[in-house]
Amino acid sequence: MVLMDTLANALATIMNNEMRGHKECIIYPASKLIASVLRVMQKEGYIGEFEYIDDGRGGKLRVQLLGRINKCGVIKPRYSVKKDGFDEWERRYLPSREIGILVVSTPEGVLSHKEAKAKGIGGVLLAYIY
Repeated sequence: MVLMDTLANALATIMNNEMRGHKECIIYPASKLIASVLRVMQKEGYIGEFEYIDDGRGGKLRVQLLGRINKCGVIKPRYSVKKDGFDEWERRYLPSREIGILVVSTPEGVLSHKEAKAKGIGGVLLAYIY
């Protein structure tokens, strides 16, 4: 198995386990980026607790699934968005208004697009979840 994009693999793992109705899944290798995307998903209520497991290699993340995710995936290429340009991307990636989040990497860390809008900052699109 060739690991190209660890974030894409992480979201695919979550998606697959979610569809099978599992209660938790293990993501490896772990990374700070994946952890911060998970933190946003947790804050928005899509996943439960998650913990880092140090296995002496790449590390793993154990994620508790709540069965609330219909679809999630990465946005490739990672488009950059100005602070007032989120609407277009919401229309493109999310099913309807007020449903789902775009995960954005901003100068203030990884946020949901709602937080980024509220703070009035742009960033780079990483993923979508709904």
